[in-house]
Amino acid sequence: MYKADLLPGSIVAQTYGSKEISERHRHRYEVNNKYREQIEAAGVVFSGIYTKENLVEFVELPAQMHPFYVGTQAHPELRSRPTNPHPLFIGLIAAALAIKNSK
Repeated sequence: MYKADLLPGSIVAQTYGSKEISERHRHRYEVNNKYREQIEAAGVVFSGIYTKENLVEFVELPAQMHPFYVGTQAHPELRSRPTNPHPLFIGLIAAALAIKNSK
């Protein structure tokens, strides 16, 4: 499990209802910190960081650009159950329903 500190006010912080979470992941790829400043300047928000090693765990676009554009290194499907869905899946479906119901 990797602990991530979530950016206050971010989509993921609102979705999890927390400022700190732990998620399971198994990956071989990471955001190259050398380019973080440039990526942020383009509008991507680094919304979750594994601070112990300064690794990006979550990225997103601001809600005014997209209702639920979230990327993660985690595998939420591994912690989701039919009677207890993962918060990221709930957030995605809620955003889709909000768009559908606004039309």
